[in-house]
Amino acid sequence: MNPLIKIRRDLHQIPELGFQEFKTQAYLLTYLESLPQERMTIKKWETGLFVKVHGSNPQKTIGYRTDIDGLPISEETELPFTSTHDLRMHACGHDFHMSIALGVLTYFARHQINDDLLFVFQPAEEGPGGAEPMLESEEMQEWKPDLILALHIAPEYPVGTIALKEGLLFANTSELFIDLKGKGGHAAYPHQTNDMVVAACTLVNQLQTIISRNVDPLDSAVITIGKITGGTVQNIIAEKARLEGTIRTLSPESMKKVKHRIEALVKGIETGYECEAVIDYGSMYHQVYNNESITREFIDYIQKETDVCVIKCKEAMTGEDFGYMLEEIPGLMFWLGVESPFGLHHAKLNPNEDAIDVAVKVIASYISFKGNQI
Repeated sequence: MNPLIKIRRDLHQIPELGFQEFKTQAYLLTYLESLPQERMTIKKWETGLFVKVHGSNPQKTIGYRTDIDGLPISEETELPFTSTHDLRMHACGHDFHMSIALGVLTYFARHQINDDLLFVFQPAEEGPGGAEPMLESEEMQEWKPDLILALHIAPEYPVGTIALKEGLLFANTSELFIDLKGKGGHAAYPHQTNDMVVAACTLVNQLQTIISRNVDPLDSAVITIGKITGGTVQNIIAEKARLEGTIRTLSPESMKKVKHRIEALVKGIETGYECEAVIDYGSMYHQVYNNESITREFIDYIQKETDVCVIKCKEAMTGEDFGYMLEEIPGLMFWLGVESPFGLHHAKLNPNEDAIDVAVKVIASYISFKGNQI
């Protein structure tokens, strides 16, 4: 078996949530210890890792970032290497991302180039957000790269294909949590209560008007409420309710406008339903914005020097905290085709493992070209 596929399958069985990736970090360290050590320096950061591979005559540092956490999803793939952790799954492909990063790192541990390389194994991409604090860490500031790359699997594209674009690739995203507190009571006496199930339902409908009536039709934004909880049993009017969702916009300005309208509508709910409301925006992820000149160079190189098909795609409402790194360090992210009938965050996601070698060859080839430039 291809050793990188074995790594992917091993990692697939031990998905862990953000800042709880203890088994994952241990697995990565064990593998790294099997590689030549003379040009490699490893530093732990929380449950993540920084790995520097020293060049022969460094003029710059090239960074490569992978995320390492899983999702709170119960796997339904029925694969022989299914997750061994209840209600945990690598349903966003981070097992693929790590395996690809290890494949690229392995190549450069054995094939020295002029420039230094920094491999960033980042925890908590799915939440609460590991990129921003990792970027601000002493380790990152000491080894800060001049250029940084990353990828994300894309089930909708075939193997042998990558997709990207200059400029905005992924949206600005923010979590959204709204807690409502009113007055509960007996189901037979609603006039003596303030029903938070009714308030929550009204608020969900009102929130959807923000997109249709407050956002420029030529712009794009999304508010999704993915979870509502409220009440205890069928014959007690709910004293509390909670809405959990996400906001996605194509510009920071639209994000501010959407949040302003959310706050105004929630104040109206407080008045109209005589209740208390608390808004928590949780983790917010900055847009993923690909550096134009680096992206053009990357596309030109891949088209000329590899047999991989390059597609120029449209921006997506996907969220990715790699955007924080791109805000400070020039670089790019691209989609990697893995042709799965099930999409990201689906309990049956099963990417085609042939894509791992495709990605390793593309990334290693471009970094070799970039890292040997004079």
